[in-house]
Amino acid sequence: MSVFDEDDVLHGESEGEGQKEGQEEDATCEEKQIEPCSLTQDMIVPGLSLLCRTGNGLAHAFVKLDIKDRHLTDIVLLRSFIHLRFLDISSNYLSDLSPLAALTQLLWLKGDGNRIEGFQGQPLGQLTYLQWLSLAVNHLCDVEGLGGPSLESLNLIGNGIQRMAGLECQSLTNLVTLELRGNRLETTDGIYLPNLRCLYLAQNRITKLEGLEKLERLTTLHLRDNQLETLDGINLSMNSLQYLNVRGNLVFSLQALQSLMAVAQTLRTLVLVENPLSETDDYRLCVLTYLPLLERLDKEPVSPGERSEAQERMKEFQDSREQEDQHT
Repeated sequence: MSVFDEDDVLHGESEGEGQKEGQEEDATCEEKQIEPCSLTQDMIVPGLSLLCRTGNGLAHAFVKLDIKDRHLTDIVLLRSFIHLRFLDISSNYLSDLSPLAALTQLLWLKGDGNRIEGFQGQPLGQLTYLQWLSLAVNHLCDVEGLGGPSLESLNLIGNGIQRMAGLECQSLTNLVTLELRGNRLETTDGIYLPNLRCLYLAQNRITKLEGLEKLERLTTLHLRDNQLETLDGINLSMNSLQYLNVRGNLVFSLQALQSLMAVAQTLRTLVLVENPLSETDDYRLCVLTYLPLLERLDKEPVSPGERSEAQERMKEFQDSREQEDQHT
């Protein structure tokens, strides 16, 4: 399997199908009458692992807890487990994470497949050491109130997020990876994260690229299966961009390649297959004429022959322009 085949699996259709199945299961659960189920000591004991020294170094405590898929509706009992650093509460029926406010040592939290509707009133911004957070397939519609001074990786796949307005970029200064696949975004506006390196936006409804000029450190931008007709919005400020995937959009014009010239010096991988533009004659040659430093186009490496032919075409084009200028 090639690099791009793997990428399609990681960030493409197969995981999207899994998200869809998870959402369907969640919808089925909503139709049922869910009996309240509180966390008990008997549930906690078998899920504890990883014995470590506590902060003062004078005692030991288990710092990892797995209580996924227990039909839980509340986790109040967790308030007394203040030494936890790794917590998996996924596949329950939780809507309130306020008991986690006491877990000030938490580094890693997985809460996929619950009923979290928003970040307002949730304690996540108070967890000053939290570095990794996953709330995939919940009921989120926006990200207002989201914060976390140490957060580096955030997974919000398969929610219903429609807008990124209200994102507390001042308190997410360390965020490096943001997963937003399978939501309902129509624009990229509002993602103002100064240190973001990887942004995954596949399987949304995006028609416009906006606000990207603030993502100066972004190296990977994944936009597969959206509704983009142009690539306007890719700009000179994105001078770290190396990988761009716009597979399965509606890009049809060579004007899109002119937009990509803004990142021609850094872009090394472009996935443009399954767009109308990729069905045109001499497609690969046209792309390489605009982007001569590309190393991979779609699933194939750029061959020396292709690069040479593109350089020759560009030279002919430049000579032609010079002759026209002389005549005018």
